[in-house]
Parts: sequence; C-alpha cells; structure tokens
Amino acid sequence: MSHTANFVAADLGASSGRLMVGRWDGRSFLLDELHRFSNTGVSLAGGVYWDALGIWSQLEAGLHRYRARFEDPPLGIGVDAWGVDYALLDRCGRLIGNPHHYRDPRTDGIPAFVFERFAEHDIFAETGVQTMQINTLFQLFCMLHAGDPQLEFAEKLLMIPDLYLYFLCGEKQNEYTEATTTQMYSPARGDWAREMLSSLGIPLPILSPVVQPGTILGPVRPDILRNANLSAALPAIAVASHDTASAVAAIPDLDDHSAFISSGTWSLMGVQVQEPNTSEEAFRLHFTNEGSADGAILLLRNLTGLWIIQECLRCWEREGRHYSWNDITFAAAEAKSLQRFFDPNAREFQMPPDMPGAIRTYCKATQQSVPETVGEIARCAFESLSLKYRSVLQSLEKLTGRHLDSIRVVGGGSLNHFLCQMIADACDRRVVCGPVEASALGNVMLQAVATGHLQDVSAGRTAIAGSIECVSLVPRPGDAWDDAYARFKTIEPP
Repeated sequence: MSHTANFVAADLGASSGRLMVGRWDGRSFLLDELHRFSNTGVSLAGGVYWDALGIWSQLEAGLHRYRARFEDPPLGIGVDAWGVDYALLDRCGRLIGNPHHYRDPRTDGIPAFVFERFAEHDIFAETGVQTMQINTLFQLFCMLHAGDPQLEFAEKLLMIPDLYLYFLCGEKQNEYTEATTTQMYSPARGDWAREMLSSLGIPLPILSPVVQPGTILGPVRPDILRNANLSAALPAIAVASHDTASAVAAIPDLDDHSAFISSGTWSLMGVQVQEPNTSEEAFRLHFTNEGSADGAILLLRNLTGLWIIQECLRCWEREGRHYSWNDITFAAAEAKSLQRFFDPNAREFQMPPDMPGAIRTYCKATQQSVPETVGEIARCAFESLSLKYRSVLQSLEKLTGRHLDSIRVVGGGSLNHFLCQMIADACDRRVVCGPVEASALGNVMLQAVATGHLQDVSAGRTAIAGSIECVSLVPRPGDAWDDAYARFKTIEPP
C-alpha cells in the first residue's frame, strides 16, 4: 500500500467512551485517540438511565476533531458498546425517552414472572444465555408487566451500538454479536427466538433483521459529514458491535488452549468455540454463549469486574479521599496477602450505595476478618477477583475438555500487572497482558475486513500481533493460593 487507510472506532464503555483512529499501513495497525469522555448512568426518581443524546454529542465532538489531525479521509466508522441495553424508536424514527441503564432496579424480581410463562431451562436451551436480570429479555418484559406506554409507541428496538449506527446512517439493523447478549436470539436457528418471544408477549415487529459483523450498512449522513468538516463519503459499518466480541477479535494467538478475560467494569472470561454449549452442566455453572466476530461462539461467564474498585474510589471521593489507580495498587501491595475474600458476583456488590461498607459487611457475615484500610479493601477485591477467575477456569476446562494453559487478559485491566500477576499465581497459568485498547482494535480491524483491506478475522489477528507488544507473566511457586482457593470455595455459591 502506498498510503495509510484510516478507520474511526467509536468504543463505548459503561464508564467511559472514546473515539479512536486506527491507521492501517498494510502491515500493522496504529491507534490514535481523538476524544475520550466519561460515560456514567444518570439517576432520577428511582430509575437509572443513559444520556443517549449526550453520548451522541460526544461522538460528534470527537469526529469533528478528525480533520484537524489527519489529511486523508476516513474509510469507515464503526461502533462497539456494552450489551443488553437498548433504545426504542417511534414510527417516525425518533428516540422514545432515554434508554434505561442495566443497573436500573426496575427488573428486580422480573425473571420469576418470566419463568412462570416459559421455563428458565428452556430459555437457556433456546438462547444459550445465562439468566441475569439485566438482560434485554427481562427489561422488555418489565415494560410489558408495568404497561409502559413507551412500548406501545415503539416501532423498532435498537441495541446501544445499533442506535448510534442509526444516528450515523439512518439504517435500523441489529448486529449479531450484540443480539446474542439479549437472551432473545437463538444461535442454533440464526434468528430471533420468535416462538419463545411470542409466548411471552414480546412484540416481534420491533426486532430488525440481524446482520453479521463486517456489514457495510450505508453512507454516513451528509449533515454529519458537513458538521465534521469531512467531504468524502464515509461508510457506517456494523463491526462486532458487542465490545467483548471486538476485544476477543483483537487477541493475537488465541487458540484452543487459551482462555480470555476481557477486563474492565465487567470481567468476561471464556473461550471461543464453534457451537453453543447449552448442556445441563453449562446451565448449572451459569455460562453464556455469545457471538464472536467471525460468527462463532464465545462460551463465557459474566463476572462483576473492576466495577468494585471503581465504586470504592467513588465512595472515597465523596469522603474527600482522592486516590489514583496507582495509589490503590500500591496500597494493596503493602497489605497482608490472602486474609479474606468475597464472591464478586454476589448480589451485595451489584449496586450498593457504599461499596467499601458492603465488602466489610460481607466479610463479617462470612466469619472472616474485616478489612479496614484502603489497602486491605483493595487487596481483598483483587484477590477475590483472581480466585473467581480460577473457579471459572476450572469450569471452562470441565465444559470443553480442554487444558487451558494460558490466560489472555485484554482491556483496561491488562494494564494492572499487580492484578495480572495475582491471576497467574491464583490460576497457576501463564498470563499474557494486552492489548489494552482491544475493543477499539477489534473494531477497526473488522472495518478493514469489511472494506477489503484484510481477508478475514484470522488475517486481522495476525496483523494485530505484529502491531502490539504484550507482557507475559508466569505463576510464582508456592501453595498459598491453593489454601486460599479452598477457603474461597466455602463462600462461593455452588
């Protein structure tokens, strides 16, 4: 290639968002950050919402910066984001209200009502998705149950990344990897689980056809290009729109003997497989089957991740105590190791007003010593996450019959080598850290595939391997983690 091909990635996380430019020179990718912004839920009258138009204004602000930084026009733009949340459009294509945040308490108790109509096990057999009350299925049924008038006026449902692609180009489509997070899509059928949804009263016309990752939806609207001072036509591309799928697509050397952890607000730990696993054992172990960038399946567990530390930081900020992530890591390193643990997925840690207090209360209730200092709380959180990963690793090996000899940690958590070394020690596996901006890399890589600059996802992973440097950590000898794991299993639900 005689010039660089530039692609714009809108990478939306549940705590922050960013616009990145991925530059492909025919051999490797280089990422440049255009714009980064905070993205948190807005609480009002007992509900929690996303500021959908505020996010859009941030995307426009980032896109406007492109022209000042780069001479060559971008050759594509794609959006990836978190799963399960959605927006509703009326018959004129207008947004109906602000999308609800998955932590909105409106779905409390809703799964039980759904299972009165359709058995939980049958829903898992159809969709392959573990029961979490945040899932799109329960959010929609909650609206039905409450007689929410917004649903009466809705003509289309778009998942969060689909919404911003619609804003960009006017096409109302649902992308495959994002659809698989809803607990409403049947991977075996390759379509929405229509019979199940009909029996629950979910209106099928609001669901659009599902498109595969790497589909060019259409040109970005002229008014958006004018506002961004861009003159050349720009295609909007449905990438692997679920940020986990984009992140896994960017993992070099991911093979049948590697597990992955996409580490951020959530931790998603799993392996890539060719077919959904809807076995009784997968159901019992709370595994889920989500779509991958190449149309295959990610068999994984959804785990509460660095949200716990983030919430501790937020609580300490309110008290006037200001800590950086480096401060937290240093304090944890100074604290005594392997003293007490908690299950990160326990209900107590889903939305507590005081996360440090919730950790103390949990430890006291489980007859453990109570952490008091910042370092003791942080160390307890890091060690509990690491032991939870060990538990999931064992389950993955049992479900797949594979020996998983390495763990690939991607996303923001891969920067924390203190935590990653803990993971290596706790799991007794080699841990490879990086890429950090995995979701954005996977996003731009899928755009390069869609526009013919790369042959397929496999070629894209090879290109990414030549674009980044990863850090490899090996487990340190000792049996202290074995003893700790035995204690952890006594508090972890079966």
